[in-house]
Amino acid sequence: MASNKEKTYWPHMILGFLFLGLTLSFWTVKSVSLMPVQEVNTFMLKYQVADKNINEIMEKKIAFDKKYTIVIQNVELMEMKDNIHSKTKNVKHVKLSHGNNTFYYSVESKEGSPVEDANVTFFLTQPHSVAEDQLHDNIPFINGKFQVNNVPIVHAGRYTLQLRVKVGEKIGYLETPAYLNPQ
Repeated sequence: MASNKEKTYWPHMILGFLFLGLTLSFWTVKSVSLMPVQEVNTFMLKYQVADKNINEIMEKKIAFDKKYTIVIQNVELMEMKDNIHSKTKNVKHVKLSHGNNTFYYSVESKEGSPVEDANVTFFLTQPHSVAEDQLHDNIPFINGKFQVNNVPIVHAGRYTLQLRVKVGEKIGYLETPAYLNPQ
């Protein structure tokens, strides 16, 4: 009678791979669930709302753009030189200051007359975060401009200045990149 004294390690390897697979699966689920998910706010709406009503939004925007223009005024622009090898168009950013900031916007008809009776909403956000978001409703019309006062900005980095102007059924948008230098 021959005795087989060779040990087989296949059952141990199979159990080891199964344990490793379960451990990596658990680690993946746990690490992904801890990462924050940020919503985009294109057109100053949640993504789902904007996606559902995009045709109506674009019709109102096109109608607005045919009759009116929105311009940010009295701002210092700066050129960003952090990505010199990018093939995207280099857009100048509004230079922000630490503490309270004030922004002036003019809304004019194509003939050049100022629009005073517009419903204007201002939104300050960062491109990939909602932590610093600030919404200002009913911006007042002062001295021929819509004036957004006392917008506190503390943390350095990139920001986006968004403005929504509603005149009757027409709605226009202006999105301006901005940057706050570290102190």
